[in-house]
Amino acid sequence: MSDSDLIKLYSRRILELAADIPHLGRLSAPQGSARKRSPLCGSTVTADVRLADGRVAEFAQDVKACALGQASAAILGHAVLGRSLAELAAARDALRAMLTEGGPLPAPPFAGYEVLLPARDYKNRHASILLALDAVCEAIAEAEKAA
Repeated sequence: MSDSDLIKLYSRRILELAADIPHLGRLSAPQGSARKRSPLCGSTVTADVRLADGRVAEFAQDVKACALGQASAAILGHAVLGRSLAELAAARDALRAMLTEGGPLPAPPFAGYEVLLPARDYKNRHASILLALDAVCEAIAEAEKAA
């Protein structure tokens, strides 16, 4: 990867997001929790949720990821409260399609993933970018199963 490729990929906005991730930490008594790991780079995200009426009422995330994974977790953190599993799964699927198939941006309130468009060309980064959404979807599914 050349220096200009790195500059394009790690934009100022991505680095700003990575430095300011909402809902960092863990919930003391989550209804659902999931840890996802990217085998390629070793990035991990653990998501904890508490639900109310099938929607995320409380959320926390422990993020140990590269700047792209951190930026993705930040975008999720800004939009996750009040969302259902269906909404978050649709955002995850849209993000995956955006990265791998040239699909459109995820719909609002997830349109902030636009900042990660330059990562389309770097398949080795896709798993890390998807970790936060994968983890929250699994955590919600666990919480719904337990309810």
